[in-house]
Amino acid sequence: MTELDQIDRQILEVLQKNSRTTTKELSYDLDLSQTPIYERIKRMEREGVISGYVALLDREKIGKPLLTYCSVQLKEHAKPFLEQFEREVVTFTEVVECYYLAGNFDYLLRVMVKDIAQYQNFLVNKLAALENIQNVQSMFVMTEVKWSTRIPL
Repeated sequence: MTELDQIDRQILEVLQKNSRTTTKELSYDLDLSQTPIYERIKRMEREGVISGYVALLDREKIGKPLLTYCSVQLKEHAKPFLEQFEREVVTFTEVVECYYLAGNFDYLLRVMVKDIAQYQNFLVNKLAALENIQNVQSMFVMTEVKWSTRIPL
């Protein structure tokens, strides 16, 4: 993998703010012609620096205003049990992020649902129904103070 130089970083900064920015706009902003900009973007895509492009949705407007973080503790921690939990949890559409942790809990889930009734249904009929669950603690987001997909470069 090629080391990222200052121009690569500038391109990435702009694309993180608006991935629909054209090579023409980037070339104007960075004072380079379109071809080197295009080639740099393609190289960063090939190398996996840029892993994809997405549309960011307003969860309130799409009917998923309740944001919950779930700390999950498992009964058994052998590799097969961890792998089984991971295979099952990724199938739950309510779970938008899942992290394996070191600390008091084994996993942290970010869950988006319509309301508390839908969350209760998810918790009782999906998450707590998994065999290896020992403990789940739910933390409901009251106010989203900061949320960003941008990674500082």
